[in-house]
Amino acid sequence: MNYIAYIGCRTTKERNARGEGIRVMQVSNGKWTELQLVKDLPNPSFQCMDHTGNYLYSIHGDFSEISAFSVAENGMLSYLNTVSTGGVNPVHLSVDKTNRWVFVANLQTGTVAVIPRGKDGRLLPLAHQYTIPGIESGCVSHPHQVTQDPDGNYLIVSCQGRKAGFGQVNVFRIHSDDGTLEKTCTVKSREIAEPRHLVFHPTGAWCYGVNEKDYTVTAYGFDAHKGILTPRQILPTLPDTYTGDGWASGIIMMSDGGYVVVSNRKHDSMTSFQIQKDGLLKYCDCVKTGGGQPRFITGSPWGTILAANETTDTITEFQLDKQTGQFLYTGTTIQSKSPVCITFRQPS
Repeated sequence: MNYIAYIGCRTTKERNARGEGIRVMQVSNGKWTELQLVKDLPNPSFQCMDHTGNYLYSIHGDFSEISAFSVAENGMLSYLNTVSTGGVNPVHLSVDKTNRWVFVANLQTGTVAVIPRGKDGRLLPLAHQYTIPGIESGCVSHPHQVTQDPDGNYLIVSCQGRKAGFGQVNVFRIHSDDGTLEKTCTVKSREIAEPRHLVFHPTGAWCYGVNEKDYTVTAYGFDAHKGILTPRQILPTLPDTYTGDGWASGIIMMSDGGYVVVSNRKHDSMTSFQIQKDGLLKYCDCVKTGGGQPRFITGSPWGTILAANETTDTITEFQLDKQTGQFLYTGTTIQSKSPVCITFRQPS
């Protein structure tokens, strides 16, 4: 089976980056071959596809824009347009279930942007903007992710808080007819936790959030009728024999719903947790990713795990044993400059 991979990266001197733009790669029988390099894009970092797979959207980290691209049958990208996100340093995005709205988290200015999609895939001007307030007037809580529950009815916004805000996870009901958001729940985190990203179990009954600064993972219950999150458990993401510092970063759910995997910067590792019958987590394994600062991890369409090692310009591949939760390096390392996101599409 052939797949197309889109690799986002950092490009600026301020990020000490070496990336050049979005790399379009064909993946066939374990071999990665570059098809296209879309240049002249500042920090085309996090990205997502629309629900047809015919359009790709990329945010420009540290800046204030999002760009749209059409996807040809062979996977090649064609630039469509760029619009403002209405804030600074967009770090995450997602498309609503009706394919009409793109949600963006503006980390620095503390806002969630709602941007309409045209029928031709182009982005339209900002429609709505929601501020996540901080401790005092004029302060914000720094949202880092805008993900959705499996049914696409709710937008879940993880907020780091940082010094002037509150670490929290907010839940908003999505009104897809006009793109508005209605808050249904706020869960405050531990004081220094800084919630970063969250993933749902396929059943939708449980979800799991990674907390950056205290390098922990939180297990939540989720009431899909009311849009309510309930924290149930917190576990460290690093081995109990490790006494150094860490920054937890990425989190993914394995496709069969059996395990959650978290990446750790500073420690430069990944950690696996088995999901028990009651939805709580059990620590299983931790492995070095073979590179520096794995800011992003993802599951591949063929069932492996890919770690994007931002500071050492590599993407490394691992298998996860479904019985033990232990990692095994597959022997595949892809060279890619300052990688921070990988998105897949199966060619037509």
